[in-house]
Amino acid sequence: MLLGPLLVLLLLGGAGPASAHAALGSTDPADGTVLQRAPGHVTLTFSESVGLRDDSFRVLDPGGHRVRTGAAGHADGRSDTAGVALPDGLGEGTYTVAWRVVSADSHPVSGAFTFSVGKPSQTSAPVDTGPTEDPLTAGLHQLARYLAYLAAALLIGTAAFVALCRPPDPAPLRRPLVAGWWTLLAATVTLLVLRAPYEAGTGPSSALDAAALADTLTARPGVLLLIRLALLAPVALFLVRASRADRRGERTLLAGAVGIALAVGLALTWAAAEHASAGIQVPLAMTSFTLHLLATAVWLGGLTALILTLRVSADAATVTRFSRVAFSSVTVLVTTGVYQSWRGLGSWQALTGTTYGRLLLVKVLLVAALLAAAAVSRRWTTALATEPAAVREPDRVHERIPQPAGGPPPEPPRPPRPPDAGTGTEPALRRGLYRSVLVEAIVAAVVLGVTTVLTATLPGRAADEAARTAVPAGGVLPASVTTIPFEIGASGRSTVQITLDPGRTGDNAVQAVVFGPDGSLAAVPELRLSFTLPDKDVGPIEADLVDRGGYWSANTVTLPLPGTWTMRATVRVSEIDQVSETRRIRVER
Repeated sequence: MLLGPLLVLLLLGGAGPASAHAALGSTDPADGTVLQRAPGHVTLTFSESVGLRDDSFRVLDPGGHRVRTGAAGHADGRSDTAGVALPDGLGEGTYTVAWRVVSADSHPVSGAFTFSVGKPSQTSAPVDTGPTEDPLTAGLHQLARYLAYLAAALLIGTAAFVALCRPPDPAPLRRPLVAGWWTLLAATVTLLVLRAPYEAGTGPSSALDAAALADTLTARPGVLLLIRLALLAPVALFLVRASRADRRGERTLLAGAVGIALAVGLALTWAAAEHASAGIQVPLAMTSFTLHLLATAVWLGGLTALILTLRVSADAATVTRFSRVAFSSVTVLVTTGVYQSWRGLGSWQALTGTTYGRLLLVKVLLVAALLAAAAVSRRWTTALATEPAAVREPDRVHERIPQPAGGPPPEPPRPPRPPDAGTGTEPALRRGLYRSVLVEAIVAAVVLGVTTVLTATLPGRAADEAARTAVPAGGVLPASVTTIPFEIGASGRSTVQITLDPGRTGDNAVQAVVFGPDGSLAAVPELRLSFTLPDKDVGPIEADLVDRGGYWSANTVTLPLPGTWTMRATVRVSEIDQVSETRRIRVER
């Protein structure tokens, strides 16, 4: 019932690759630089700590052959860096560095950049920078993540509904408890098995590699999944004993404390592997994330349990208790959600200028619709709680009693009934509440799906921090680096990265690299670049770009005045297909 909307969301909103969360701040050597002497090492700096793999670096020579390097490690003991030693005697030409690391929040991130020794290569062979992401592995991994979230909500929420709302007959709720437990077990095992190919960007068949699986079991994401699996055993035992206690009418504070501890333990396995585990205010963020996830589970899982309960009975006391529990859950969700949004965005501009911000706006709109549906459900709940005494009173002939001269006293006002309340009988009220809660549950399932997509999207704050820390070594003034995405037909989303060095008035060197949809270097037949300063009516100034075999460059482009220039890039990918995009860049004096 709730799985359908979530699968639709997966097909429509989760088709693209997930964005990782460790943003690259700087590289040493810097991307596109020409060095007089060969460097002894390559170092990357990120916005958060990263984990390394055996194949985190692939360095390719001008002919596209792999260069033998040392083992990958952290530079100067800093967990937010990744580095590798290069061999002595690198020859002249352009080298490509392909890298792949794992963010602190368990998502892999990869990329590539180039540097040249002596002078750039005039011609170069096609460069294979290695896998970026296998679509089948990524899709299965995403599906398992969504199902794990949904199963946790069903499991924790249904158990909380039984404990807090005390339905007269909890027997119909055993099936969703069992389904939630088994689904969470299967999803967690799937995530554990797919972890190695997901990090490596390879197909699902590589999950059979025993050495890769052994590495997964010792890394932090794998350890957290093992802890989740280990917690499922006491959860099953707790549910069995709680079910027997319910049949005997026994409920103890100790059992409630054990249930809360198990729920918090499960939630922490997500908090330690998502956004909350990296960035600012980590202890507070993990606490907020845990409360947010538990409140979501109590509300969404409770809605499912309420729907099943309403199908067989309409106990007014149970419905009223859930109404109070739902209100408390919403309060926690709003409080923690505001904090997590502030932590993830970092600025108002990121709300509309980043994918994370736009997804957050969609979630806010859905939550507003959810609250509207919840308000209707509360009206039905109020009507159901106040109606049964009058409805169930047996019919009798009322004796006519003389009234005072002033007329009969007015009846106390009743709460307004929801629309379509019918005759006010219990079956009609129960049907109305059932429909309202069903709508509420469907919208809540979609909200959960959007929330899950948010956990796989680069936060705006991380991108801003990476941009602020992108300062080359040695204190040299940074070059202006602009990345422009473009699409032509059904070929996919490509990018062109343009470096303007030093990005100041006077003579500048220009280098441009085109990357294909898979993140690898792409060759195009023509690339044109021009600069205009609209405020001073200067330009367009054309950059005489030359194809250097793998990248384009112009030795000198003179920008005479400081200000905000408009840079226009035109990329031609075939005889008839081309696209032009503009970006504004700041040129200092």
